[in-house]
Amino acid sequence: MLERTVLSVPARSVRQCSRRRRSQMTDSNGSPDFAPAARALETLLHGVTDDQLGGPTPCERWTVGDLLDHLMGLTVAFRTAAEKGSDAAPAGPGNPSVANLDPQWRSRLPVQLDELVGAWRVPAAWTGETAAGGVVLPAEIMGIVALNELVVHGWDLATATGQPYDVDDQTVETVYGLVSQQASSDGTPGLFGPSITLPAGASLLDRVLGLTGRDPGWKF
Repeated sequence: MLERTVLSVPARSVRQCSRRRRSQMTDSNGSPDFAPAARALETLLHGVTDDQLGGPTPCERWTVGDLLDHLMGLTVAFRTAAEKGSDAAPAGPGNPSVANLDPQWRSRLPVQLDELVGAWRVPAAWTGETAAGGVVLPAEIMGIVALNELVVHGWDLATATGQPYDVDDQTVETVYGLVSQQASSDGTPGLFGPSITLPAGASLLDRVLGLTGRDPGWKF
């Protein structure tokens, strides 16, 4: 998710995300719709078996169970950010752990995803500043960060559990607009690990993964 930091986002990035948000509107408010990414993630959940919870993921040092615990936390944190509620983890989100994973995650996480989708459909969610996990950002950037979390962690979960992953092109284009501006070969504190250079012709999703420090060819 996000490390503890207050990010200074260049004005150019804010303007570009604003233009992209207007040009790629996917809900009735003209803002990116989280529903396709949420559905893509939700379809994976019942394909995760209990004996996979201790298995590795593309997220270094995280097991599948750790990743699911992280998803349980981030869906609440980013919903609260949309609602401009108090940041529940101002010192940072801490390390996820399968030991803390809600036993009812298969039924709870879909509910939390629906709540996240609904929260970011409210126009006010995209205005002003907001915070999540100790990070303060313009809300219109925070929304894309949240969407990116769903996309890349959906891929992480699918890849770690041997499932196909199908996220729509428009969502991928939206998050690419953010990561292409913020990613760095040195990493972006609070957002991404060091970016990875991919061969020419890589898909847009693979480019998003590479920019966020993931190897699209990762296998367990």
